[in-house]
Amino acid sequence: MPNKVAFNEDYPVIAESNKLYERAQPIMTPVTQTLAKGPGQYVNGVAPKYLKKGKGSRVWDIDGNEFIDYNMAIGPLSLGYAYPRVDAAIIEQLKDGITFSMMHELEVVLAELIHKVIPNAEAIRISKTGADVTSAAVRVARAFTGRSKVLCCGYHGWHDWYIGVTSRNAGIPAAVKDLSATFEYNDIHSVKDALDEDVACVILEPFVFEAPKNDFLKELKEVCAANGTLLIFDEMWTGFRIAVGGAQEYFGVTPDLACYSKAFANGMPISLLTGRRDVLSLFQEEVFFFTTFGGEALSLAAAVATIHEMIEKDVPAYLADKGKKLKDGYNALAIELDIDGYTRCTGYDCRSLVSFDASAGSPLELKSYVQQELIKRGILWSGFHNMSFSHTDEDVAYTLEAYREVLGLLKEAVGAGDVSARLKGKPVEAVFRKVSNFNMKPASKA
Repeated sequence: MPNKVAFNEDYPVIAESNKLYERAQPIMTPVTQTLAKGPGQYVNGVAPKYLKKGKGSRVWDIDGNEFIDYNMAIGPLSLGYAYPRVDAAIIEQLKDGITFSMMHELEVVLAELIHKVIPNAEAIRISKTGADVTSAAVRVARAFTGRSKVLCCGYHGWHDWYIGVTSRNAGIPAAVKDLSATFEYNDIHSVKDALDEDVACVILEPFVFEAPKNDFLKELKEVCAANGTLLIFDEMWTGFRIAVGGAQEYFGVTPDLACYSKAFANGMPISLLTGRRDVLSLFQEEVFFFTTFGGEALSLAAAVATIHEMIEKDVPAYLADKGKKLKDGYNALAIELDIDGYTRCTGYDCRSLVSFDASAGSPLELKSYVQQELIKRGILWSGFHNMSFSHTDEDVAYTLEAYREVLGLLKEAVGAGDVSARLKGKPVEAVFRKVSNFNMKPASKA
């Protein structure tokens, strides 16, 4: 019988997941379309590899095992799986069509709504993915300033201008790599040292898990303005979560351009570029950024329904409330068990991160052991608490009960020095996404 969200006696049977995985091997390279969803991010041999359905805060794999999900599709499920109001909007639009030969009225409806809720949205462009709009923002910033260089901090997608600064930069010409560099979050001096007369834009996630210190975002805006450099917020994770208007509303710092995806359509593929009208007006003729599916109507309908629900139900406050209970509860348990020296939960309440210190052993093995034991107890987890409007107080209470037992097991394993031996499968791999040590300053200014 498939495992439930319960203290199951054994690990879930994942025979069908493994069969499907074997079918994929000869023809898919790699098998996953999203790195964070791939088998490398879960204990191979314990975790399912394929999900079949979701409802609210829960998912079921293809073997029928049920889990509370704290990944939420790696971000897009801000309201929850199969959320009635959003699904109803999609179904109603589906009756009229999906994609058309001319523009659709929902493009205007969504743009008007975004204009009201996002502070910098003098002008708006609609696309499909986060990488679309971050790359469009960089392109238009270069056109507007007449400059070439980009400074970035965080994760910004798969396109050449960003991936050139990472370890997976094969296939990108050296000339392109040389135009981008990174800086350390909360280190305004690393920005000042890297800025010169050819830096077109500075793009960053307003926060990942660390909070801005010493008015970092405000000072960053001032430094960029003084240099004639455009400031771009990549709000894929912060937008509509920390506040409906994103980090720029929450911190009171208005960037020149901002990029959104994930949260605002509850799982449908859509993204936004918002910003100054004088900059975005270059898309009229000078800068090219168009896509066949930019006006796809199911996603537009989902976005409008999701944003209205967020406003009417004050979803960001709900996410913060439930997320704070989880974060504070985890840290209280760590202190109670005297393991807070090597594990803690940090970040903003709407989205927090459990981390492990190397002083107790391999952080990846510690994470893998906790993940393995949570999966046995019906919790799908990869170190994050990506909160949704469907997570309940009962979900949080159950999760903390599971954490109490699992962290006790972790303490015992660390004390015995045999965490690795207790793993039932291959441990998780290092994530591609960094959360610190972004800095790659140019050796000297051009």
